[in-house]
Amino acid sequence: MRSKVYFTRDLSPEKVVEMYDALGIELPGKVAVKLHSGEKGNQNFLGPDFWRPMIDKIGGTVVECNTAYGDAHGGVRDHTASHLKLIEDHGWNKYFTVDLMDAEGPDIVWDIPDGKVLKENKLGKNILNYDSMLVLAHFKGHPMGGYGGALKQLAIGCASAAGKALIHSGGATESNIEAWNLHAAQDNFCEAMADAAASVVRHFEGRIAFINVMKNLSVDCDCCAVAEAPCMKDIGMLASLDPVAIDQACIDLVYAAKDDPGQKHFLERVESRHGVHTIEAAADLGYGSREYELIEL
Repeated sequence: MRSKVYFTRDLSPEKVVEMYDALGIELPGKVAVKLHSGEKGNQNFLGPDFWRPMIDKIGGTVVECNTAYGDAHGGVRDHTASHLKLIEDHGWNKYFTVDLMDAEGPDIVWDIPDGKVLKENKLGKNILNYDSMLVLAHFKGHPMGGYGGALKQLAIGCASAAGKALIHSGGATESNIEAWNLHAAQDNFCEAMADAAASVVRHFEGRIAFINVMKNLSVDCDCCAVAEAPCMKDIGMLASLDPVAIDQACIDLVYAAKDDPGQKHFLERVESRHGVHTIEAAADLGYGSREYELIEL
């Protein structure tokens, strides 16, 4: 059966709420809202004003985790104190409760018995405080994964710093220093992301939803302190209950934008990093489908 993916070209904050309503789901209990709060200096991330109507509607808590890349990569989100200060500087605390899920240890470990590369995922322990999850992904390129969407938010986004190191190293190390010297082969890295995402989707099964916003389409991620300017025109917004289908639909919309002069550059980033292999691996693990019905609103 094809998954339903809703699509609109309207990129207003109010439309985000309409897209969520179209899914016909009411996320129960305490809702974790996983999004990218933006690295210091990044100009492309979607800020709190854009997401405010959606988060206010469900009374959600914005959740993040520390990074594994450190000062050498120009970021400040690898230490709890500097990460929390940046979250405040970006204005997230002005409107929302924010939870840095791995601010205090120990991490929790979720098994991935059928994982292609990883057999376990390490996450900030505070994820256990939530009954459901809404993933608000800024779809764009990514220096290492080729693209970033729902699957990346589930995988690297929800993993603790140690979990991120495991993903990047293909399970070889939990050290954020060693991970950059032991980076997995590209396909193994993509499969490790699919594995880690599986653990989160399965934990929240039936209580998780996804919205991807195709705006500020740079080849770089919101984790880049100095990101390349967007190269493609804004495309629109998608919503689904299937993280595999929504990411596949975004990729297909990029391929369909043949008249966009920045398409070739964007696709070079996706293809050179085997970005679609993350989607392939996730579909093979069975928690989503690459087959979908696109319903325009």
